[in-house]
Amino acid sequence: MVALALLLGGGGFAAWKLDWFSGNGEAVTFGKNPPASPAAGTSDAGTPSAEAKPSGDPDVLMPTGPKSDFKQTAKLDDGTIIAKTRLTGAKSGFEGDVWVWAPKQYDDPKYAKSGFPVLIALPGGNGFPNNYWADTSLGLQKAITEGVKAGTSLPYIVIMPVLNPDAKYYYDGSDIPGQAKMGTWIAEDVPAFAKANFRTYKSRDGWAFMGSSSGAFVGMKTVLQHPDKFKAVIASGGEIVPDSPLWKGHQAEMDANNPEKLAQKLIDTKGPEVYINFQVGTKESGKDRMVKFQQSYGKGPVKMTIRDIQNGEHNGWHYVRGMKEGSLEWVSKVLKAPKPEGS
Repeated sequence: MVALALLLGGGGFAAWKLDWFSGNGEAVTFGKNPPASPAAGTSDAGTPSAEAKPSGDPDVLMPTGPKSDFKQTAKLDDGTIIAKTRLTGAKSGFEGDVWVWAPKQYDDPKYAKSGFPVLIALPGGNGFPNNYWADTSLGLQKAITEGVKAGTSLPYIVIMPVLNPDAKYYYDGSDIPGQAKMGTWIAEDVPAFAKANFRTYKSRDGWAFMGSSSGAFVGMKTVLQHPDKFKAVIASGGEIVPDSPLWKGHQAEMDANNPEKLAQKLIDTKGPEVYINFQVGTKESGKDRMVKFQQSYGKGPVKMTIRDIQNGEHNGWHYVRGMKEGSLEWVSKVLKAPKPEGS
């Protein structure tokens, strides 16, 4: 193939050939079960009626629709696919790209009526226009696949949305007055998108975040802010308090998105329980902030652990290593596993 590409005209053609043979850009369908239409078991609000319920676990939520259009962006060695779609959030009004990956078990006929846990993976840095967790070189999806084989990870559906509306500012995954509603995008629209397209769980027992740097902050903040919807987060190398310059003049709104205040509120109201797993490399700074946060707020319903990644630096490769070394197993113990038919 390389020789043919060279003979027929240079790198552009070679890149096109690689995409053509790999299937990148082609339409992708996840799962064998089409989403239910409003006439076949969902209300106008998109909530499944009794007709749409699968047999077995009443917590399982079959795809509600409408179905998104996915295009392949990568194929892993095991044949699983990462695909991308464009989503306009019904509640936030924000339009952005979302990447998705489903494990091999999702297409296994034994799991055709099973819900799967969802891991919403948030990037650091600008978090726009791409989500770097969709890059297979970081190994997130492979780590999950290997963990499933080893019995140390659940087979997660991984949802990877853009984190910010542009590359100019951090928006702290929040609804900052006068700005794009990124808090609503992350906490409402992205989960609704997952429920529309995949077999998931109605309860928070099937929902968690993982993120690095600014994405770790957003994941932790969202779990503390919406403990009724999300149960756990793997927060790697993250900040503890909101720091977007766009908060200036909006102290009350910033406080409503401050993990310190959110954790204290959860402690004061006695629940529900949430689980925070900090990851930090021994070659990066920031552990002192995590320790202080744990000492102040790691009590009552706020369950916290801190995982040191030996010789780890502030990057995705080392954070995935930490997940393989224990954080994936940790989060898998507090979330709900899919049950094959007949189990």
